[in-house]
Order: sequence, then structure tokens, then C-alpha cells
Amino acid sequence: MFGRKQEDDTTVVHMLASALRRDISFGTLLPDQKLKIEALRQRYGGSNHSMRETLRLLTAEGLVEATAQRGFRVTSATEDDLRDILMVRVEIEKIALALSLKLGDVAWEGRVIAAQHGLTKAEAAVASTPDDLKALEWDEACRAFAATLIEACESPRLIDLHARFFDQSRRFRLALLREGGLDFAARKARQRALVDAILERDEPAALRLIEDEITAELTTPR
Repeated sequence: MFGRKQEDDTTVVHMLASALRRDISFGTLLPDQKLKIEALRQRYGGSNHSMRETLRLLTAEGLVEATAQRGFRVTSATEDDLRDILMVRVEIEKIALALSLKLGDVAWEGRVIAAQHGLTKAEAAVASTPDDLKALEWDEACRAFAATLIEACESPRLIDLHARFFDQSRRFRLALLREGGLDFAARKARQRALVDAILERDEPAALRLIEDEITAELTTPR
């Protein structure tokens, strides 16, 4: 009986966390905005306990911060935050990709090709119809591609760190999309070159290209 209730509570928390992540990423919940439990419950549902657990989960992911007054707020989204997230993502993903190149098999190569194909289709769709639904589908395709590139590294901790910092970068990536700051033709060429380097097991080229991809995904061209 208690096991089933705990499982239900966990499901509710995960559903609430997904909704809040989406709204933080799309700017519906703004950087530094205070998050009051009762107001969030009225908007998203759930109990006081499940909402508090949701905010603790998002705090662990770096999307929400606990304040000294025992409250919560959305994490800031400054240029310094972006530079820090970018630095960490580059280092984590280069280490994980290098390991994947050493350990990944032919089946992993096939999944990389499939993920790149899915991303290409999602980018074409969002470039022609940049609404919120297409943006969300594109963001998920970005996530799938990035996750597949490193999934053969055989390090659960690296994979967990990647997922955490990928989520922290969503706001910046989606803002750049809304501002028209993405060069989709250049992205397609770079992603194709990255996949080719992976298939050839050309580690120096693959590491250079993944750094270029992360940087271009999060920063406005100068």
C-alpha cells in the first residue's frame, strides 16, 4: 500500500517538474522570479508536499534556487551564467564523447545517425514554423542528439551531469531560437561533419566539432 502511494507521489512530482522546466525554459517563469508554493499549486496542481519536492528536484538540477528565507526562486540567466554553463557543457561533453569514441559499437553509431536525422527534420520544421510546439519538438531533438553522442561513455555520472547542464542551457537555446539567432544551414553542415568524424573515429575533429556545436547553439554570432 505504502509502496504504491510513494510511486504515485513520485509520478506527480515528475509531471510537475516537467511542466515547470518547460515554463522556465520558455520564459513563462522568469529568471529570479519568486516561486510561491500556493500560487504554483493553483497553476499546476499537486499538494504542498509534491510541489515542495518538485522545487527541491529543480533546485538540484540548477533551475531553481532556495533562498535564505526558506523560499524558492527561478535561477538567474545572466551572461555570466551562460558562460559558466557553456564552459561546463563543453568540458563534460568532450570527455564523454572521447570515451564514447573508444567504447561505442556499431549499434551506437546507428543511433547517432538516427538522432542526427531526427534533429535535421526538427530543425527544418522549426525554421519554417517557429511556434512553441515546433520549438519544443526541436529542443527535444537537440536533447536526443546530444545525449546519443555521449551515451556510449559508460559513465552514469557523466551522463547525469550532461542532462543537468543541458536542461540549464535550455532557456538560452530557446531564446536564441526566438530571436532568430540560429544559422540552420551552418548547423546542418556542422552536425553532418560531426557525425562523419564519429563514424571515422576521428577524435580530434569530433571534439573540435562538438565544442563548435555547443558554442553555436548557445551564443549569438558576432
